[in-house]
Amino acid sequence: MFYHIFKNTIILAILIAISVLSTSQSFAFESGKLGVHILNLDEALQAKQVVKLENDQDTWNYLTIPLTLKDLSRKEDWQQFFDVSREQKLIPLVRLTTEYNAENDAWEIPTKKNIYDQIEFLSSLDWPTDKKHIIIFNEVNHAKEWGGSINPEEYSEVLRFAADWAHTENNGFVVLPAGLDLAAPNGYKTKEAFTYLNQMLQADPDIFEVVDVWNSHSYPNPGFSSSPTRYAQNSLRGYQYELNYLKQKTAKDFNVMITETGWDSNPRLDKWLSSYYSYAMQHIWSDDKVLAVTPFVLKGSPGPFEGYSFFDENDQPTQQYHALQSGLEKVTQTENNDQVGLR
Repeated sequence: MFYHIFKNTIILAILIAISVLSTSQSFAFESGKLGVHILNLDEALQAKQVVKLENDQDTWNYLTIPLTLKDLSRKEDWQQFFDVSREQKLIPLVRLTTEYNAENDAWEIPTKKNIYDQIEFLSSLDWPTDKKHIIIFNEVNHAKEWGGSINPEEYSEVLRFAADWAHTENNGFVVLPAGLDLAAPNGYKTKEAFTYLNQMLQADPDIFEVVDVWNSHSYPNPGFSSSPTRYAQNSLRGYQYELNYLKQKTAKDFNVMITETGWDSNPRLDKWLSSYYSYAMQHIWSDDKVLAVTPFVLKGSPGPFEGYSFFDENDQPTQQYHALQSGLEKVTQTENNDQVGLR
């Protein structure tokens, strides 16, 4: 039996690789796909600065933001955030989050009541758009994101309950699953992404039928620093491996939102960042299956996310900010230019 499982896995991997490699065509990049991942409600104005081109007043952009259980007591703050998002023409992608438990160094596993409370809270707000995008938690193939354990069967139950409840509301909710860490190995604290997805399907063969749009964390690994020309499951093209896997397994042709991605800025990499962004926009994120791209993170400085940040602790634009802006301007000015200087 194990031989047949292994054989089928190898065949599927070959089919996915062939399909991904054939998906190399370029499309015109729409600047409205671009956004940014933020961590706090008061960051909407700065977020628009990252992706707004000069004299562009009409483009809507995306914004990924977590909703914690503690936020449920901040209804006025969240409504103000949505009002500012409407003024700034930002489309929120709201990621459901629980509470961090310092004792076991992990985010708590959500209860049905947690999910009910969060969806009811979001239903009570006046959103900036008719579509209300919600992400059902985060990188659940990490034990740290799921109460200290890895449990794809339990996450499948949570995803189905959340999606069913959101769709029952009949209030314009668009459901995305948790983005997975595509570089995670099988181990005690992490599970390889496609192993995790296989176990979700084994637990509930129709689980992905409740998903409206796929969610991907397609980072340029290894080391958050690889070239965008790289083809691999853990590269910027990771979402292609996911979409092809899903098509093979479910025959469903998903669109995708890349709600986390980005390079870890450092002196060795900085000289390439602008060309990396422009190449990604022209040849990867321009894919018509990609609806949104929100690089992580607007402000993560000081701290472990300093290298990814678009603004530093003094609210000054970083190398990331200048590189993304330069890449965006280059692509919009020379949209048909395929020659981008890369190492």
